[in-house]
Amino acid sequence: MRMIPATFDLPFGAQPLDLRTVMLGEGALLLRGFALPAEGLMRDALAVTSIAPFRQMSTPGGRRMSVAMSNCGALGWVSDLRGYRYEPIDPLGGQPWPDMPNSFSDLATRAASAAGYPGFCPDACLINRYQPGTRLSLHQDKDERDFSKPIVSVSLGLPAVFLWGGISRSVRPKRVPLAHGDVVVFGGASRLIYHGVRELDGGIHPDLGPYRINLTFRSAS
Repeated sequence: MRMIPATFDLPFGAQPLDLRTVMLGEGALLLRGFALPAEGLMRDALAVTSIAPFRQMSTPGGRRMSVAMSNCGALGWVSDLRGYRYEPIDPLGGQPWPDMPNSFSDLATRAASAAGYPGFCPDACLINRYQPGTRLSLHQDKDERDFSKPIVSVSLGLPAVFLWGGISRSVRPKRVPLAHGDVVVFGGASRLIYHGVRELDGGIHPDLGPYRINLTFRSAS
C-alpha cells in the first residue's frame, strides 16, 4: 500500500482534517477520515433501520449469515435460497425499501469523485451491522449490472480489519485497518477484487456501542 497526501472539498463550515489517501490497488483508494465531517449518518442509519429492521439473511446454500443487514434506496440486496440479487421490495415487510437519505447519497458521490469517479449516483445502499465475533468472508461484488461504476464503502463505529485480496480467491489478502469515518472506494481494474472483513474484535464505540456499521453504496440497476 502506498500513501499519498490528498486534500478534499469539505462541507461548508467543516474544519479541515488531516486526511490521507491509501492506494489499495489500481482504481482503489482508502480515504481515511473522509466521512467524519458528514453530519447525520448514524442518525439517518437508525431511521432507515427503524423502517427496514436489521435481519440475518440466508445464503443460497441455506447457511445463515452472521452479519445483520438492511438496505435503502431504489433497490436492496437480498440473499435467500433463490440466490443473490437486488429487489425493489423488502421481503421482510413487503414494502419498498426506505428512501436513501441525502446524507448518504451526498457522501457517496463526494467520496467517489475524490477517488476519481465523478458523477457516481448510487441507487442502492447495503447497511451491514457487525458485532464482535462476526466477519465477512472473501467475496466479489458482482450482482450489479454495470461494473464500470465503483463501490463506495463507509465504516462507522468499532474499528475493523478489511481484507483486500486479488482477482482470484486464492490470492492471500492484505489486512487493512479501518477506523470510524474511513471510506474505501474501488472500481476500474479493482472493481471485482475479492474482499472481506476479518472477525470483529470486542469494544465499545461512544456512539454505536458494541457495533460496527458499514454503508456500501452501489449502482445496481
